Amino acid sequence: MMVKMNRSDQNEAQHMTSLEIAQLSGKNHKDVLKAIRNMEPSWMTITGRKFALCEKTYLMANGVEKKQPYYSLTKTETLYIATKFNDEARARLVLRWEQLEKERLMEMQKPKQRPKEIRLLACDEEVLDEADDILGDELAKLNKYSRNCYTASEIAKVFGMDGRDLNSFLADQNIIRWARGQWRLTQKYKHMELTEDRYKYVHDLDGHRKLVSYLVWTEKGREFLLSLIED
Repeated sequence: MMVKMNRSDQNEAQHMTSLEIAQLSGKNHKDVLKAIRNMEPSWMTITGRKFALCEKTYLMANGVEKKQPYYSLTKTETLYIATKFNDEARARLVLRWEQLEKERLMEMQKPKQRPKEIRLLACDEEVLDEADDILGDELAKLNKYSRNCYTASEIAKVFGMDGRDLNSFLADQNIIRWARGQWRLTQKYKHMELTEDRYKYVHDLDGHRKLVSYLVWTEKGREFLLSLIED
């Protein structure tokens, strides 16, 4: 999966995103976005400017783009938003800004190329963390219908067998067949709601991550197999 970020040309070292504000304050990001939008009209009245609205665009494994809006705020804007938070959340934001300012001062005192490398590494780490969250959400959606299903190994244990024995037996009965690197139902049993596909991410020998699926049995499929084996 590839992650693209559309950002403003503002100096990132002098800004804090609504994503980080949500993390520091222990709030949902959507609630922070709502608070910022509600407070923006008053800010515009006094300062004559809006908050900087940015956007992240994620290219999902299935090729569909998912966009996530977020705000990039200055220290003053952040502390203005924090007036709606409790004392503990405001304290965390103040301490985080103090840390950011110390880090920025240290970077300014180093050779020009080195701070750039540090910022790139931090950005990469954020992207990876965000990507893992997106992958987890995507996997949960894909496995919505297979969550309560059974693997061949789980069903085989009832009869003192292992999953390979059960699959071999079912193949002999022409219920499943090996196709494209996995077991699939034969045509006769395809539309009987006996199985679902369960998905997971794996890494190949080159370290590339890919999405794979395998067959699991529904409750109806489990009863079908138990009855078949008992007979």
